[in-house]
Amino acid sequence: MTKAYRDSLWRRTINAFVRPAARLGLAPDTYLLVVPGRVSGRPWSTPVLIVRDGDARWLVAPYGDRNWVKNARAAGAVELRRGRKRRSYRVEELEPAAAVPVLRRYYRHPLAFVTHPYFDVSRSSPEADWLAEAPRHPVFRLHPTS
Repeated sequence: MTKAYRDSLWRRTINAFVRPAARLGLAPDTYLLVVPGRVSGRPWSTPVLIVRDGDARWLVAPYGDRNWVKNARAAGAVELRRGRKRRSYRVEELEPAAAVPVLRRYYRHPLAFVTHPYFDVSRSSPEADWLAEAPRHPVFRLHPTS
């Protein structure tokens, strides 16, 4: 049984350290995701880990359908900030079968260990288990905008 996400004091404390590290560009592959609220239009930000493979970039939702996921779906675009760099992306949500290799790569990232309790799989789980897990963790392909 996987752990359910809670915005606990522990989570807020971790984000209090990760958010400035992402803002300053100090944590590897960690960015500050900024997306407009789907109702308010107000920009919201959260630290995220980006999965890379060559020039391809993906955004993984390790905690499931959180507000940033719903906002990204509604907006169709996000902004990533790291240090002084800001870049806008169009997002494309992947189907579960296409998301599995990205989820596996995400899971192997050294900084992703804090999210492992939110997955019902392990590194050695068979493909079928990863495919069953994929709908619980939305994955977005990031397409740079001009």
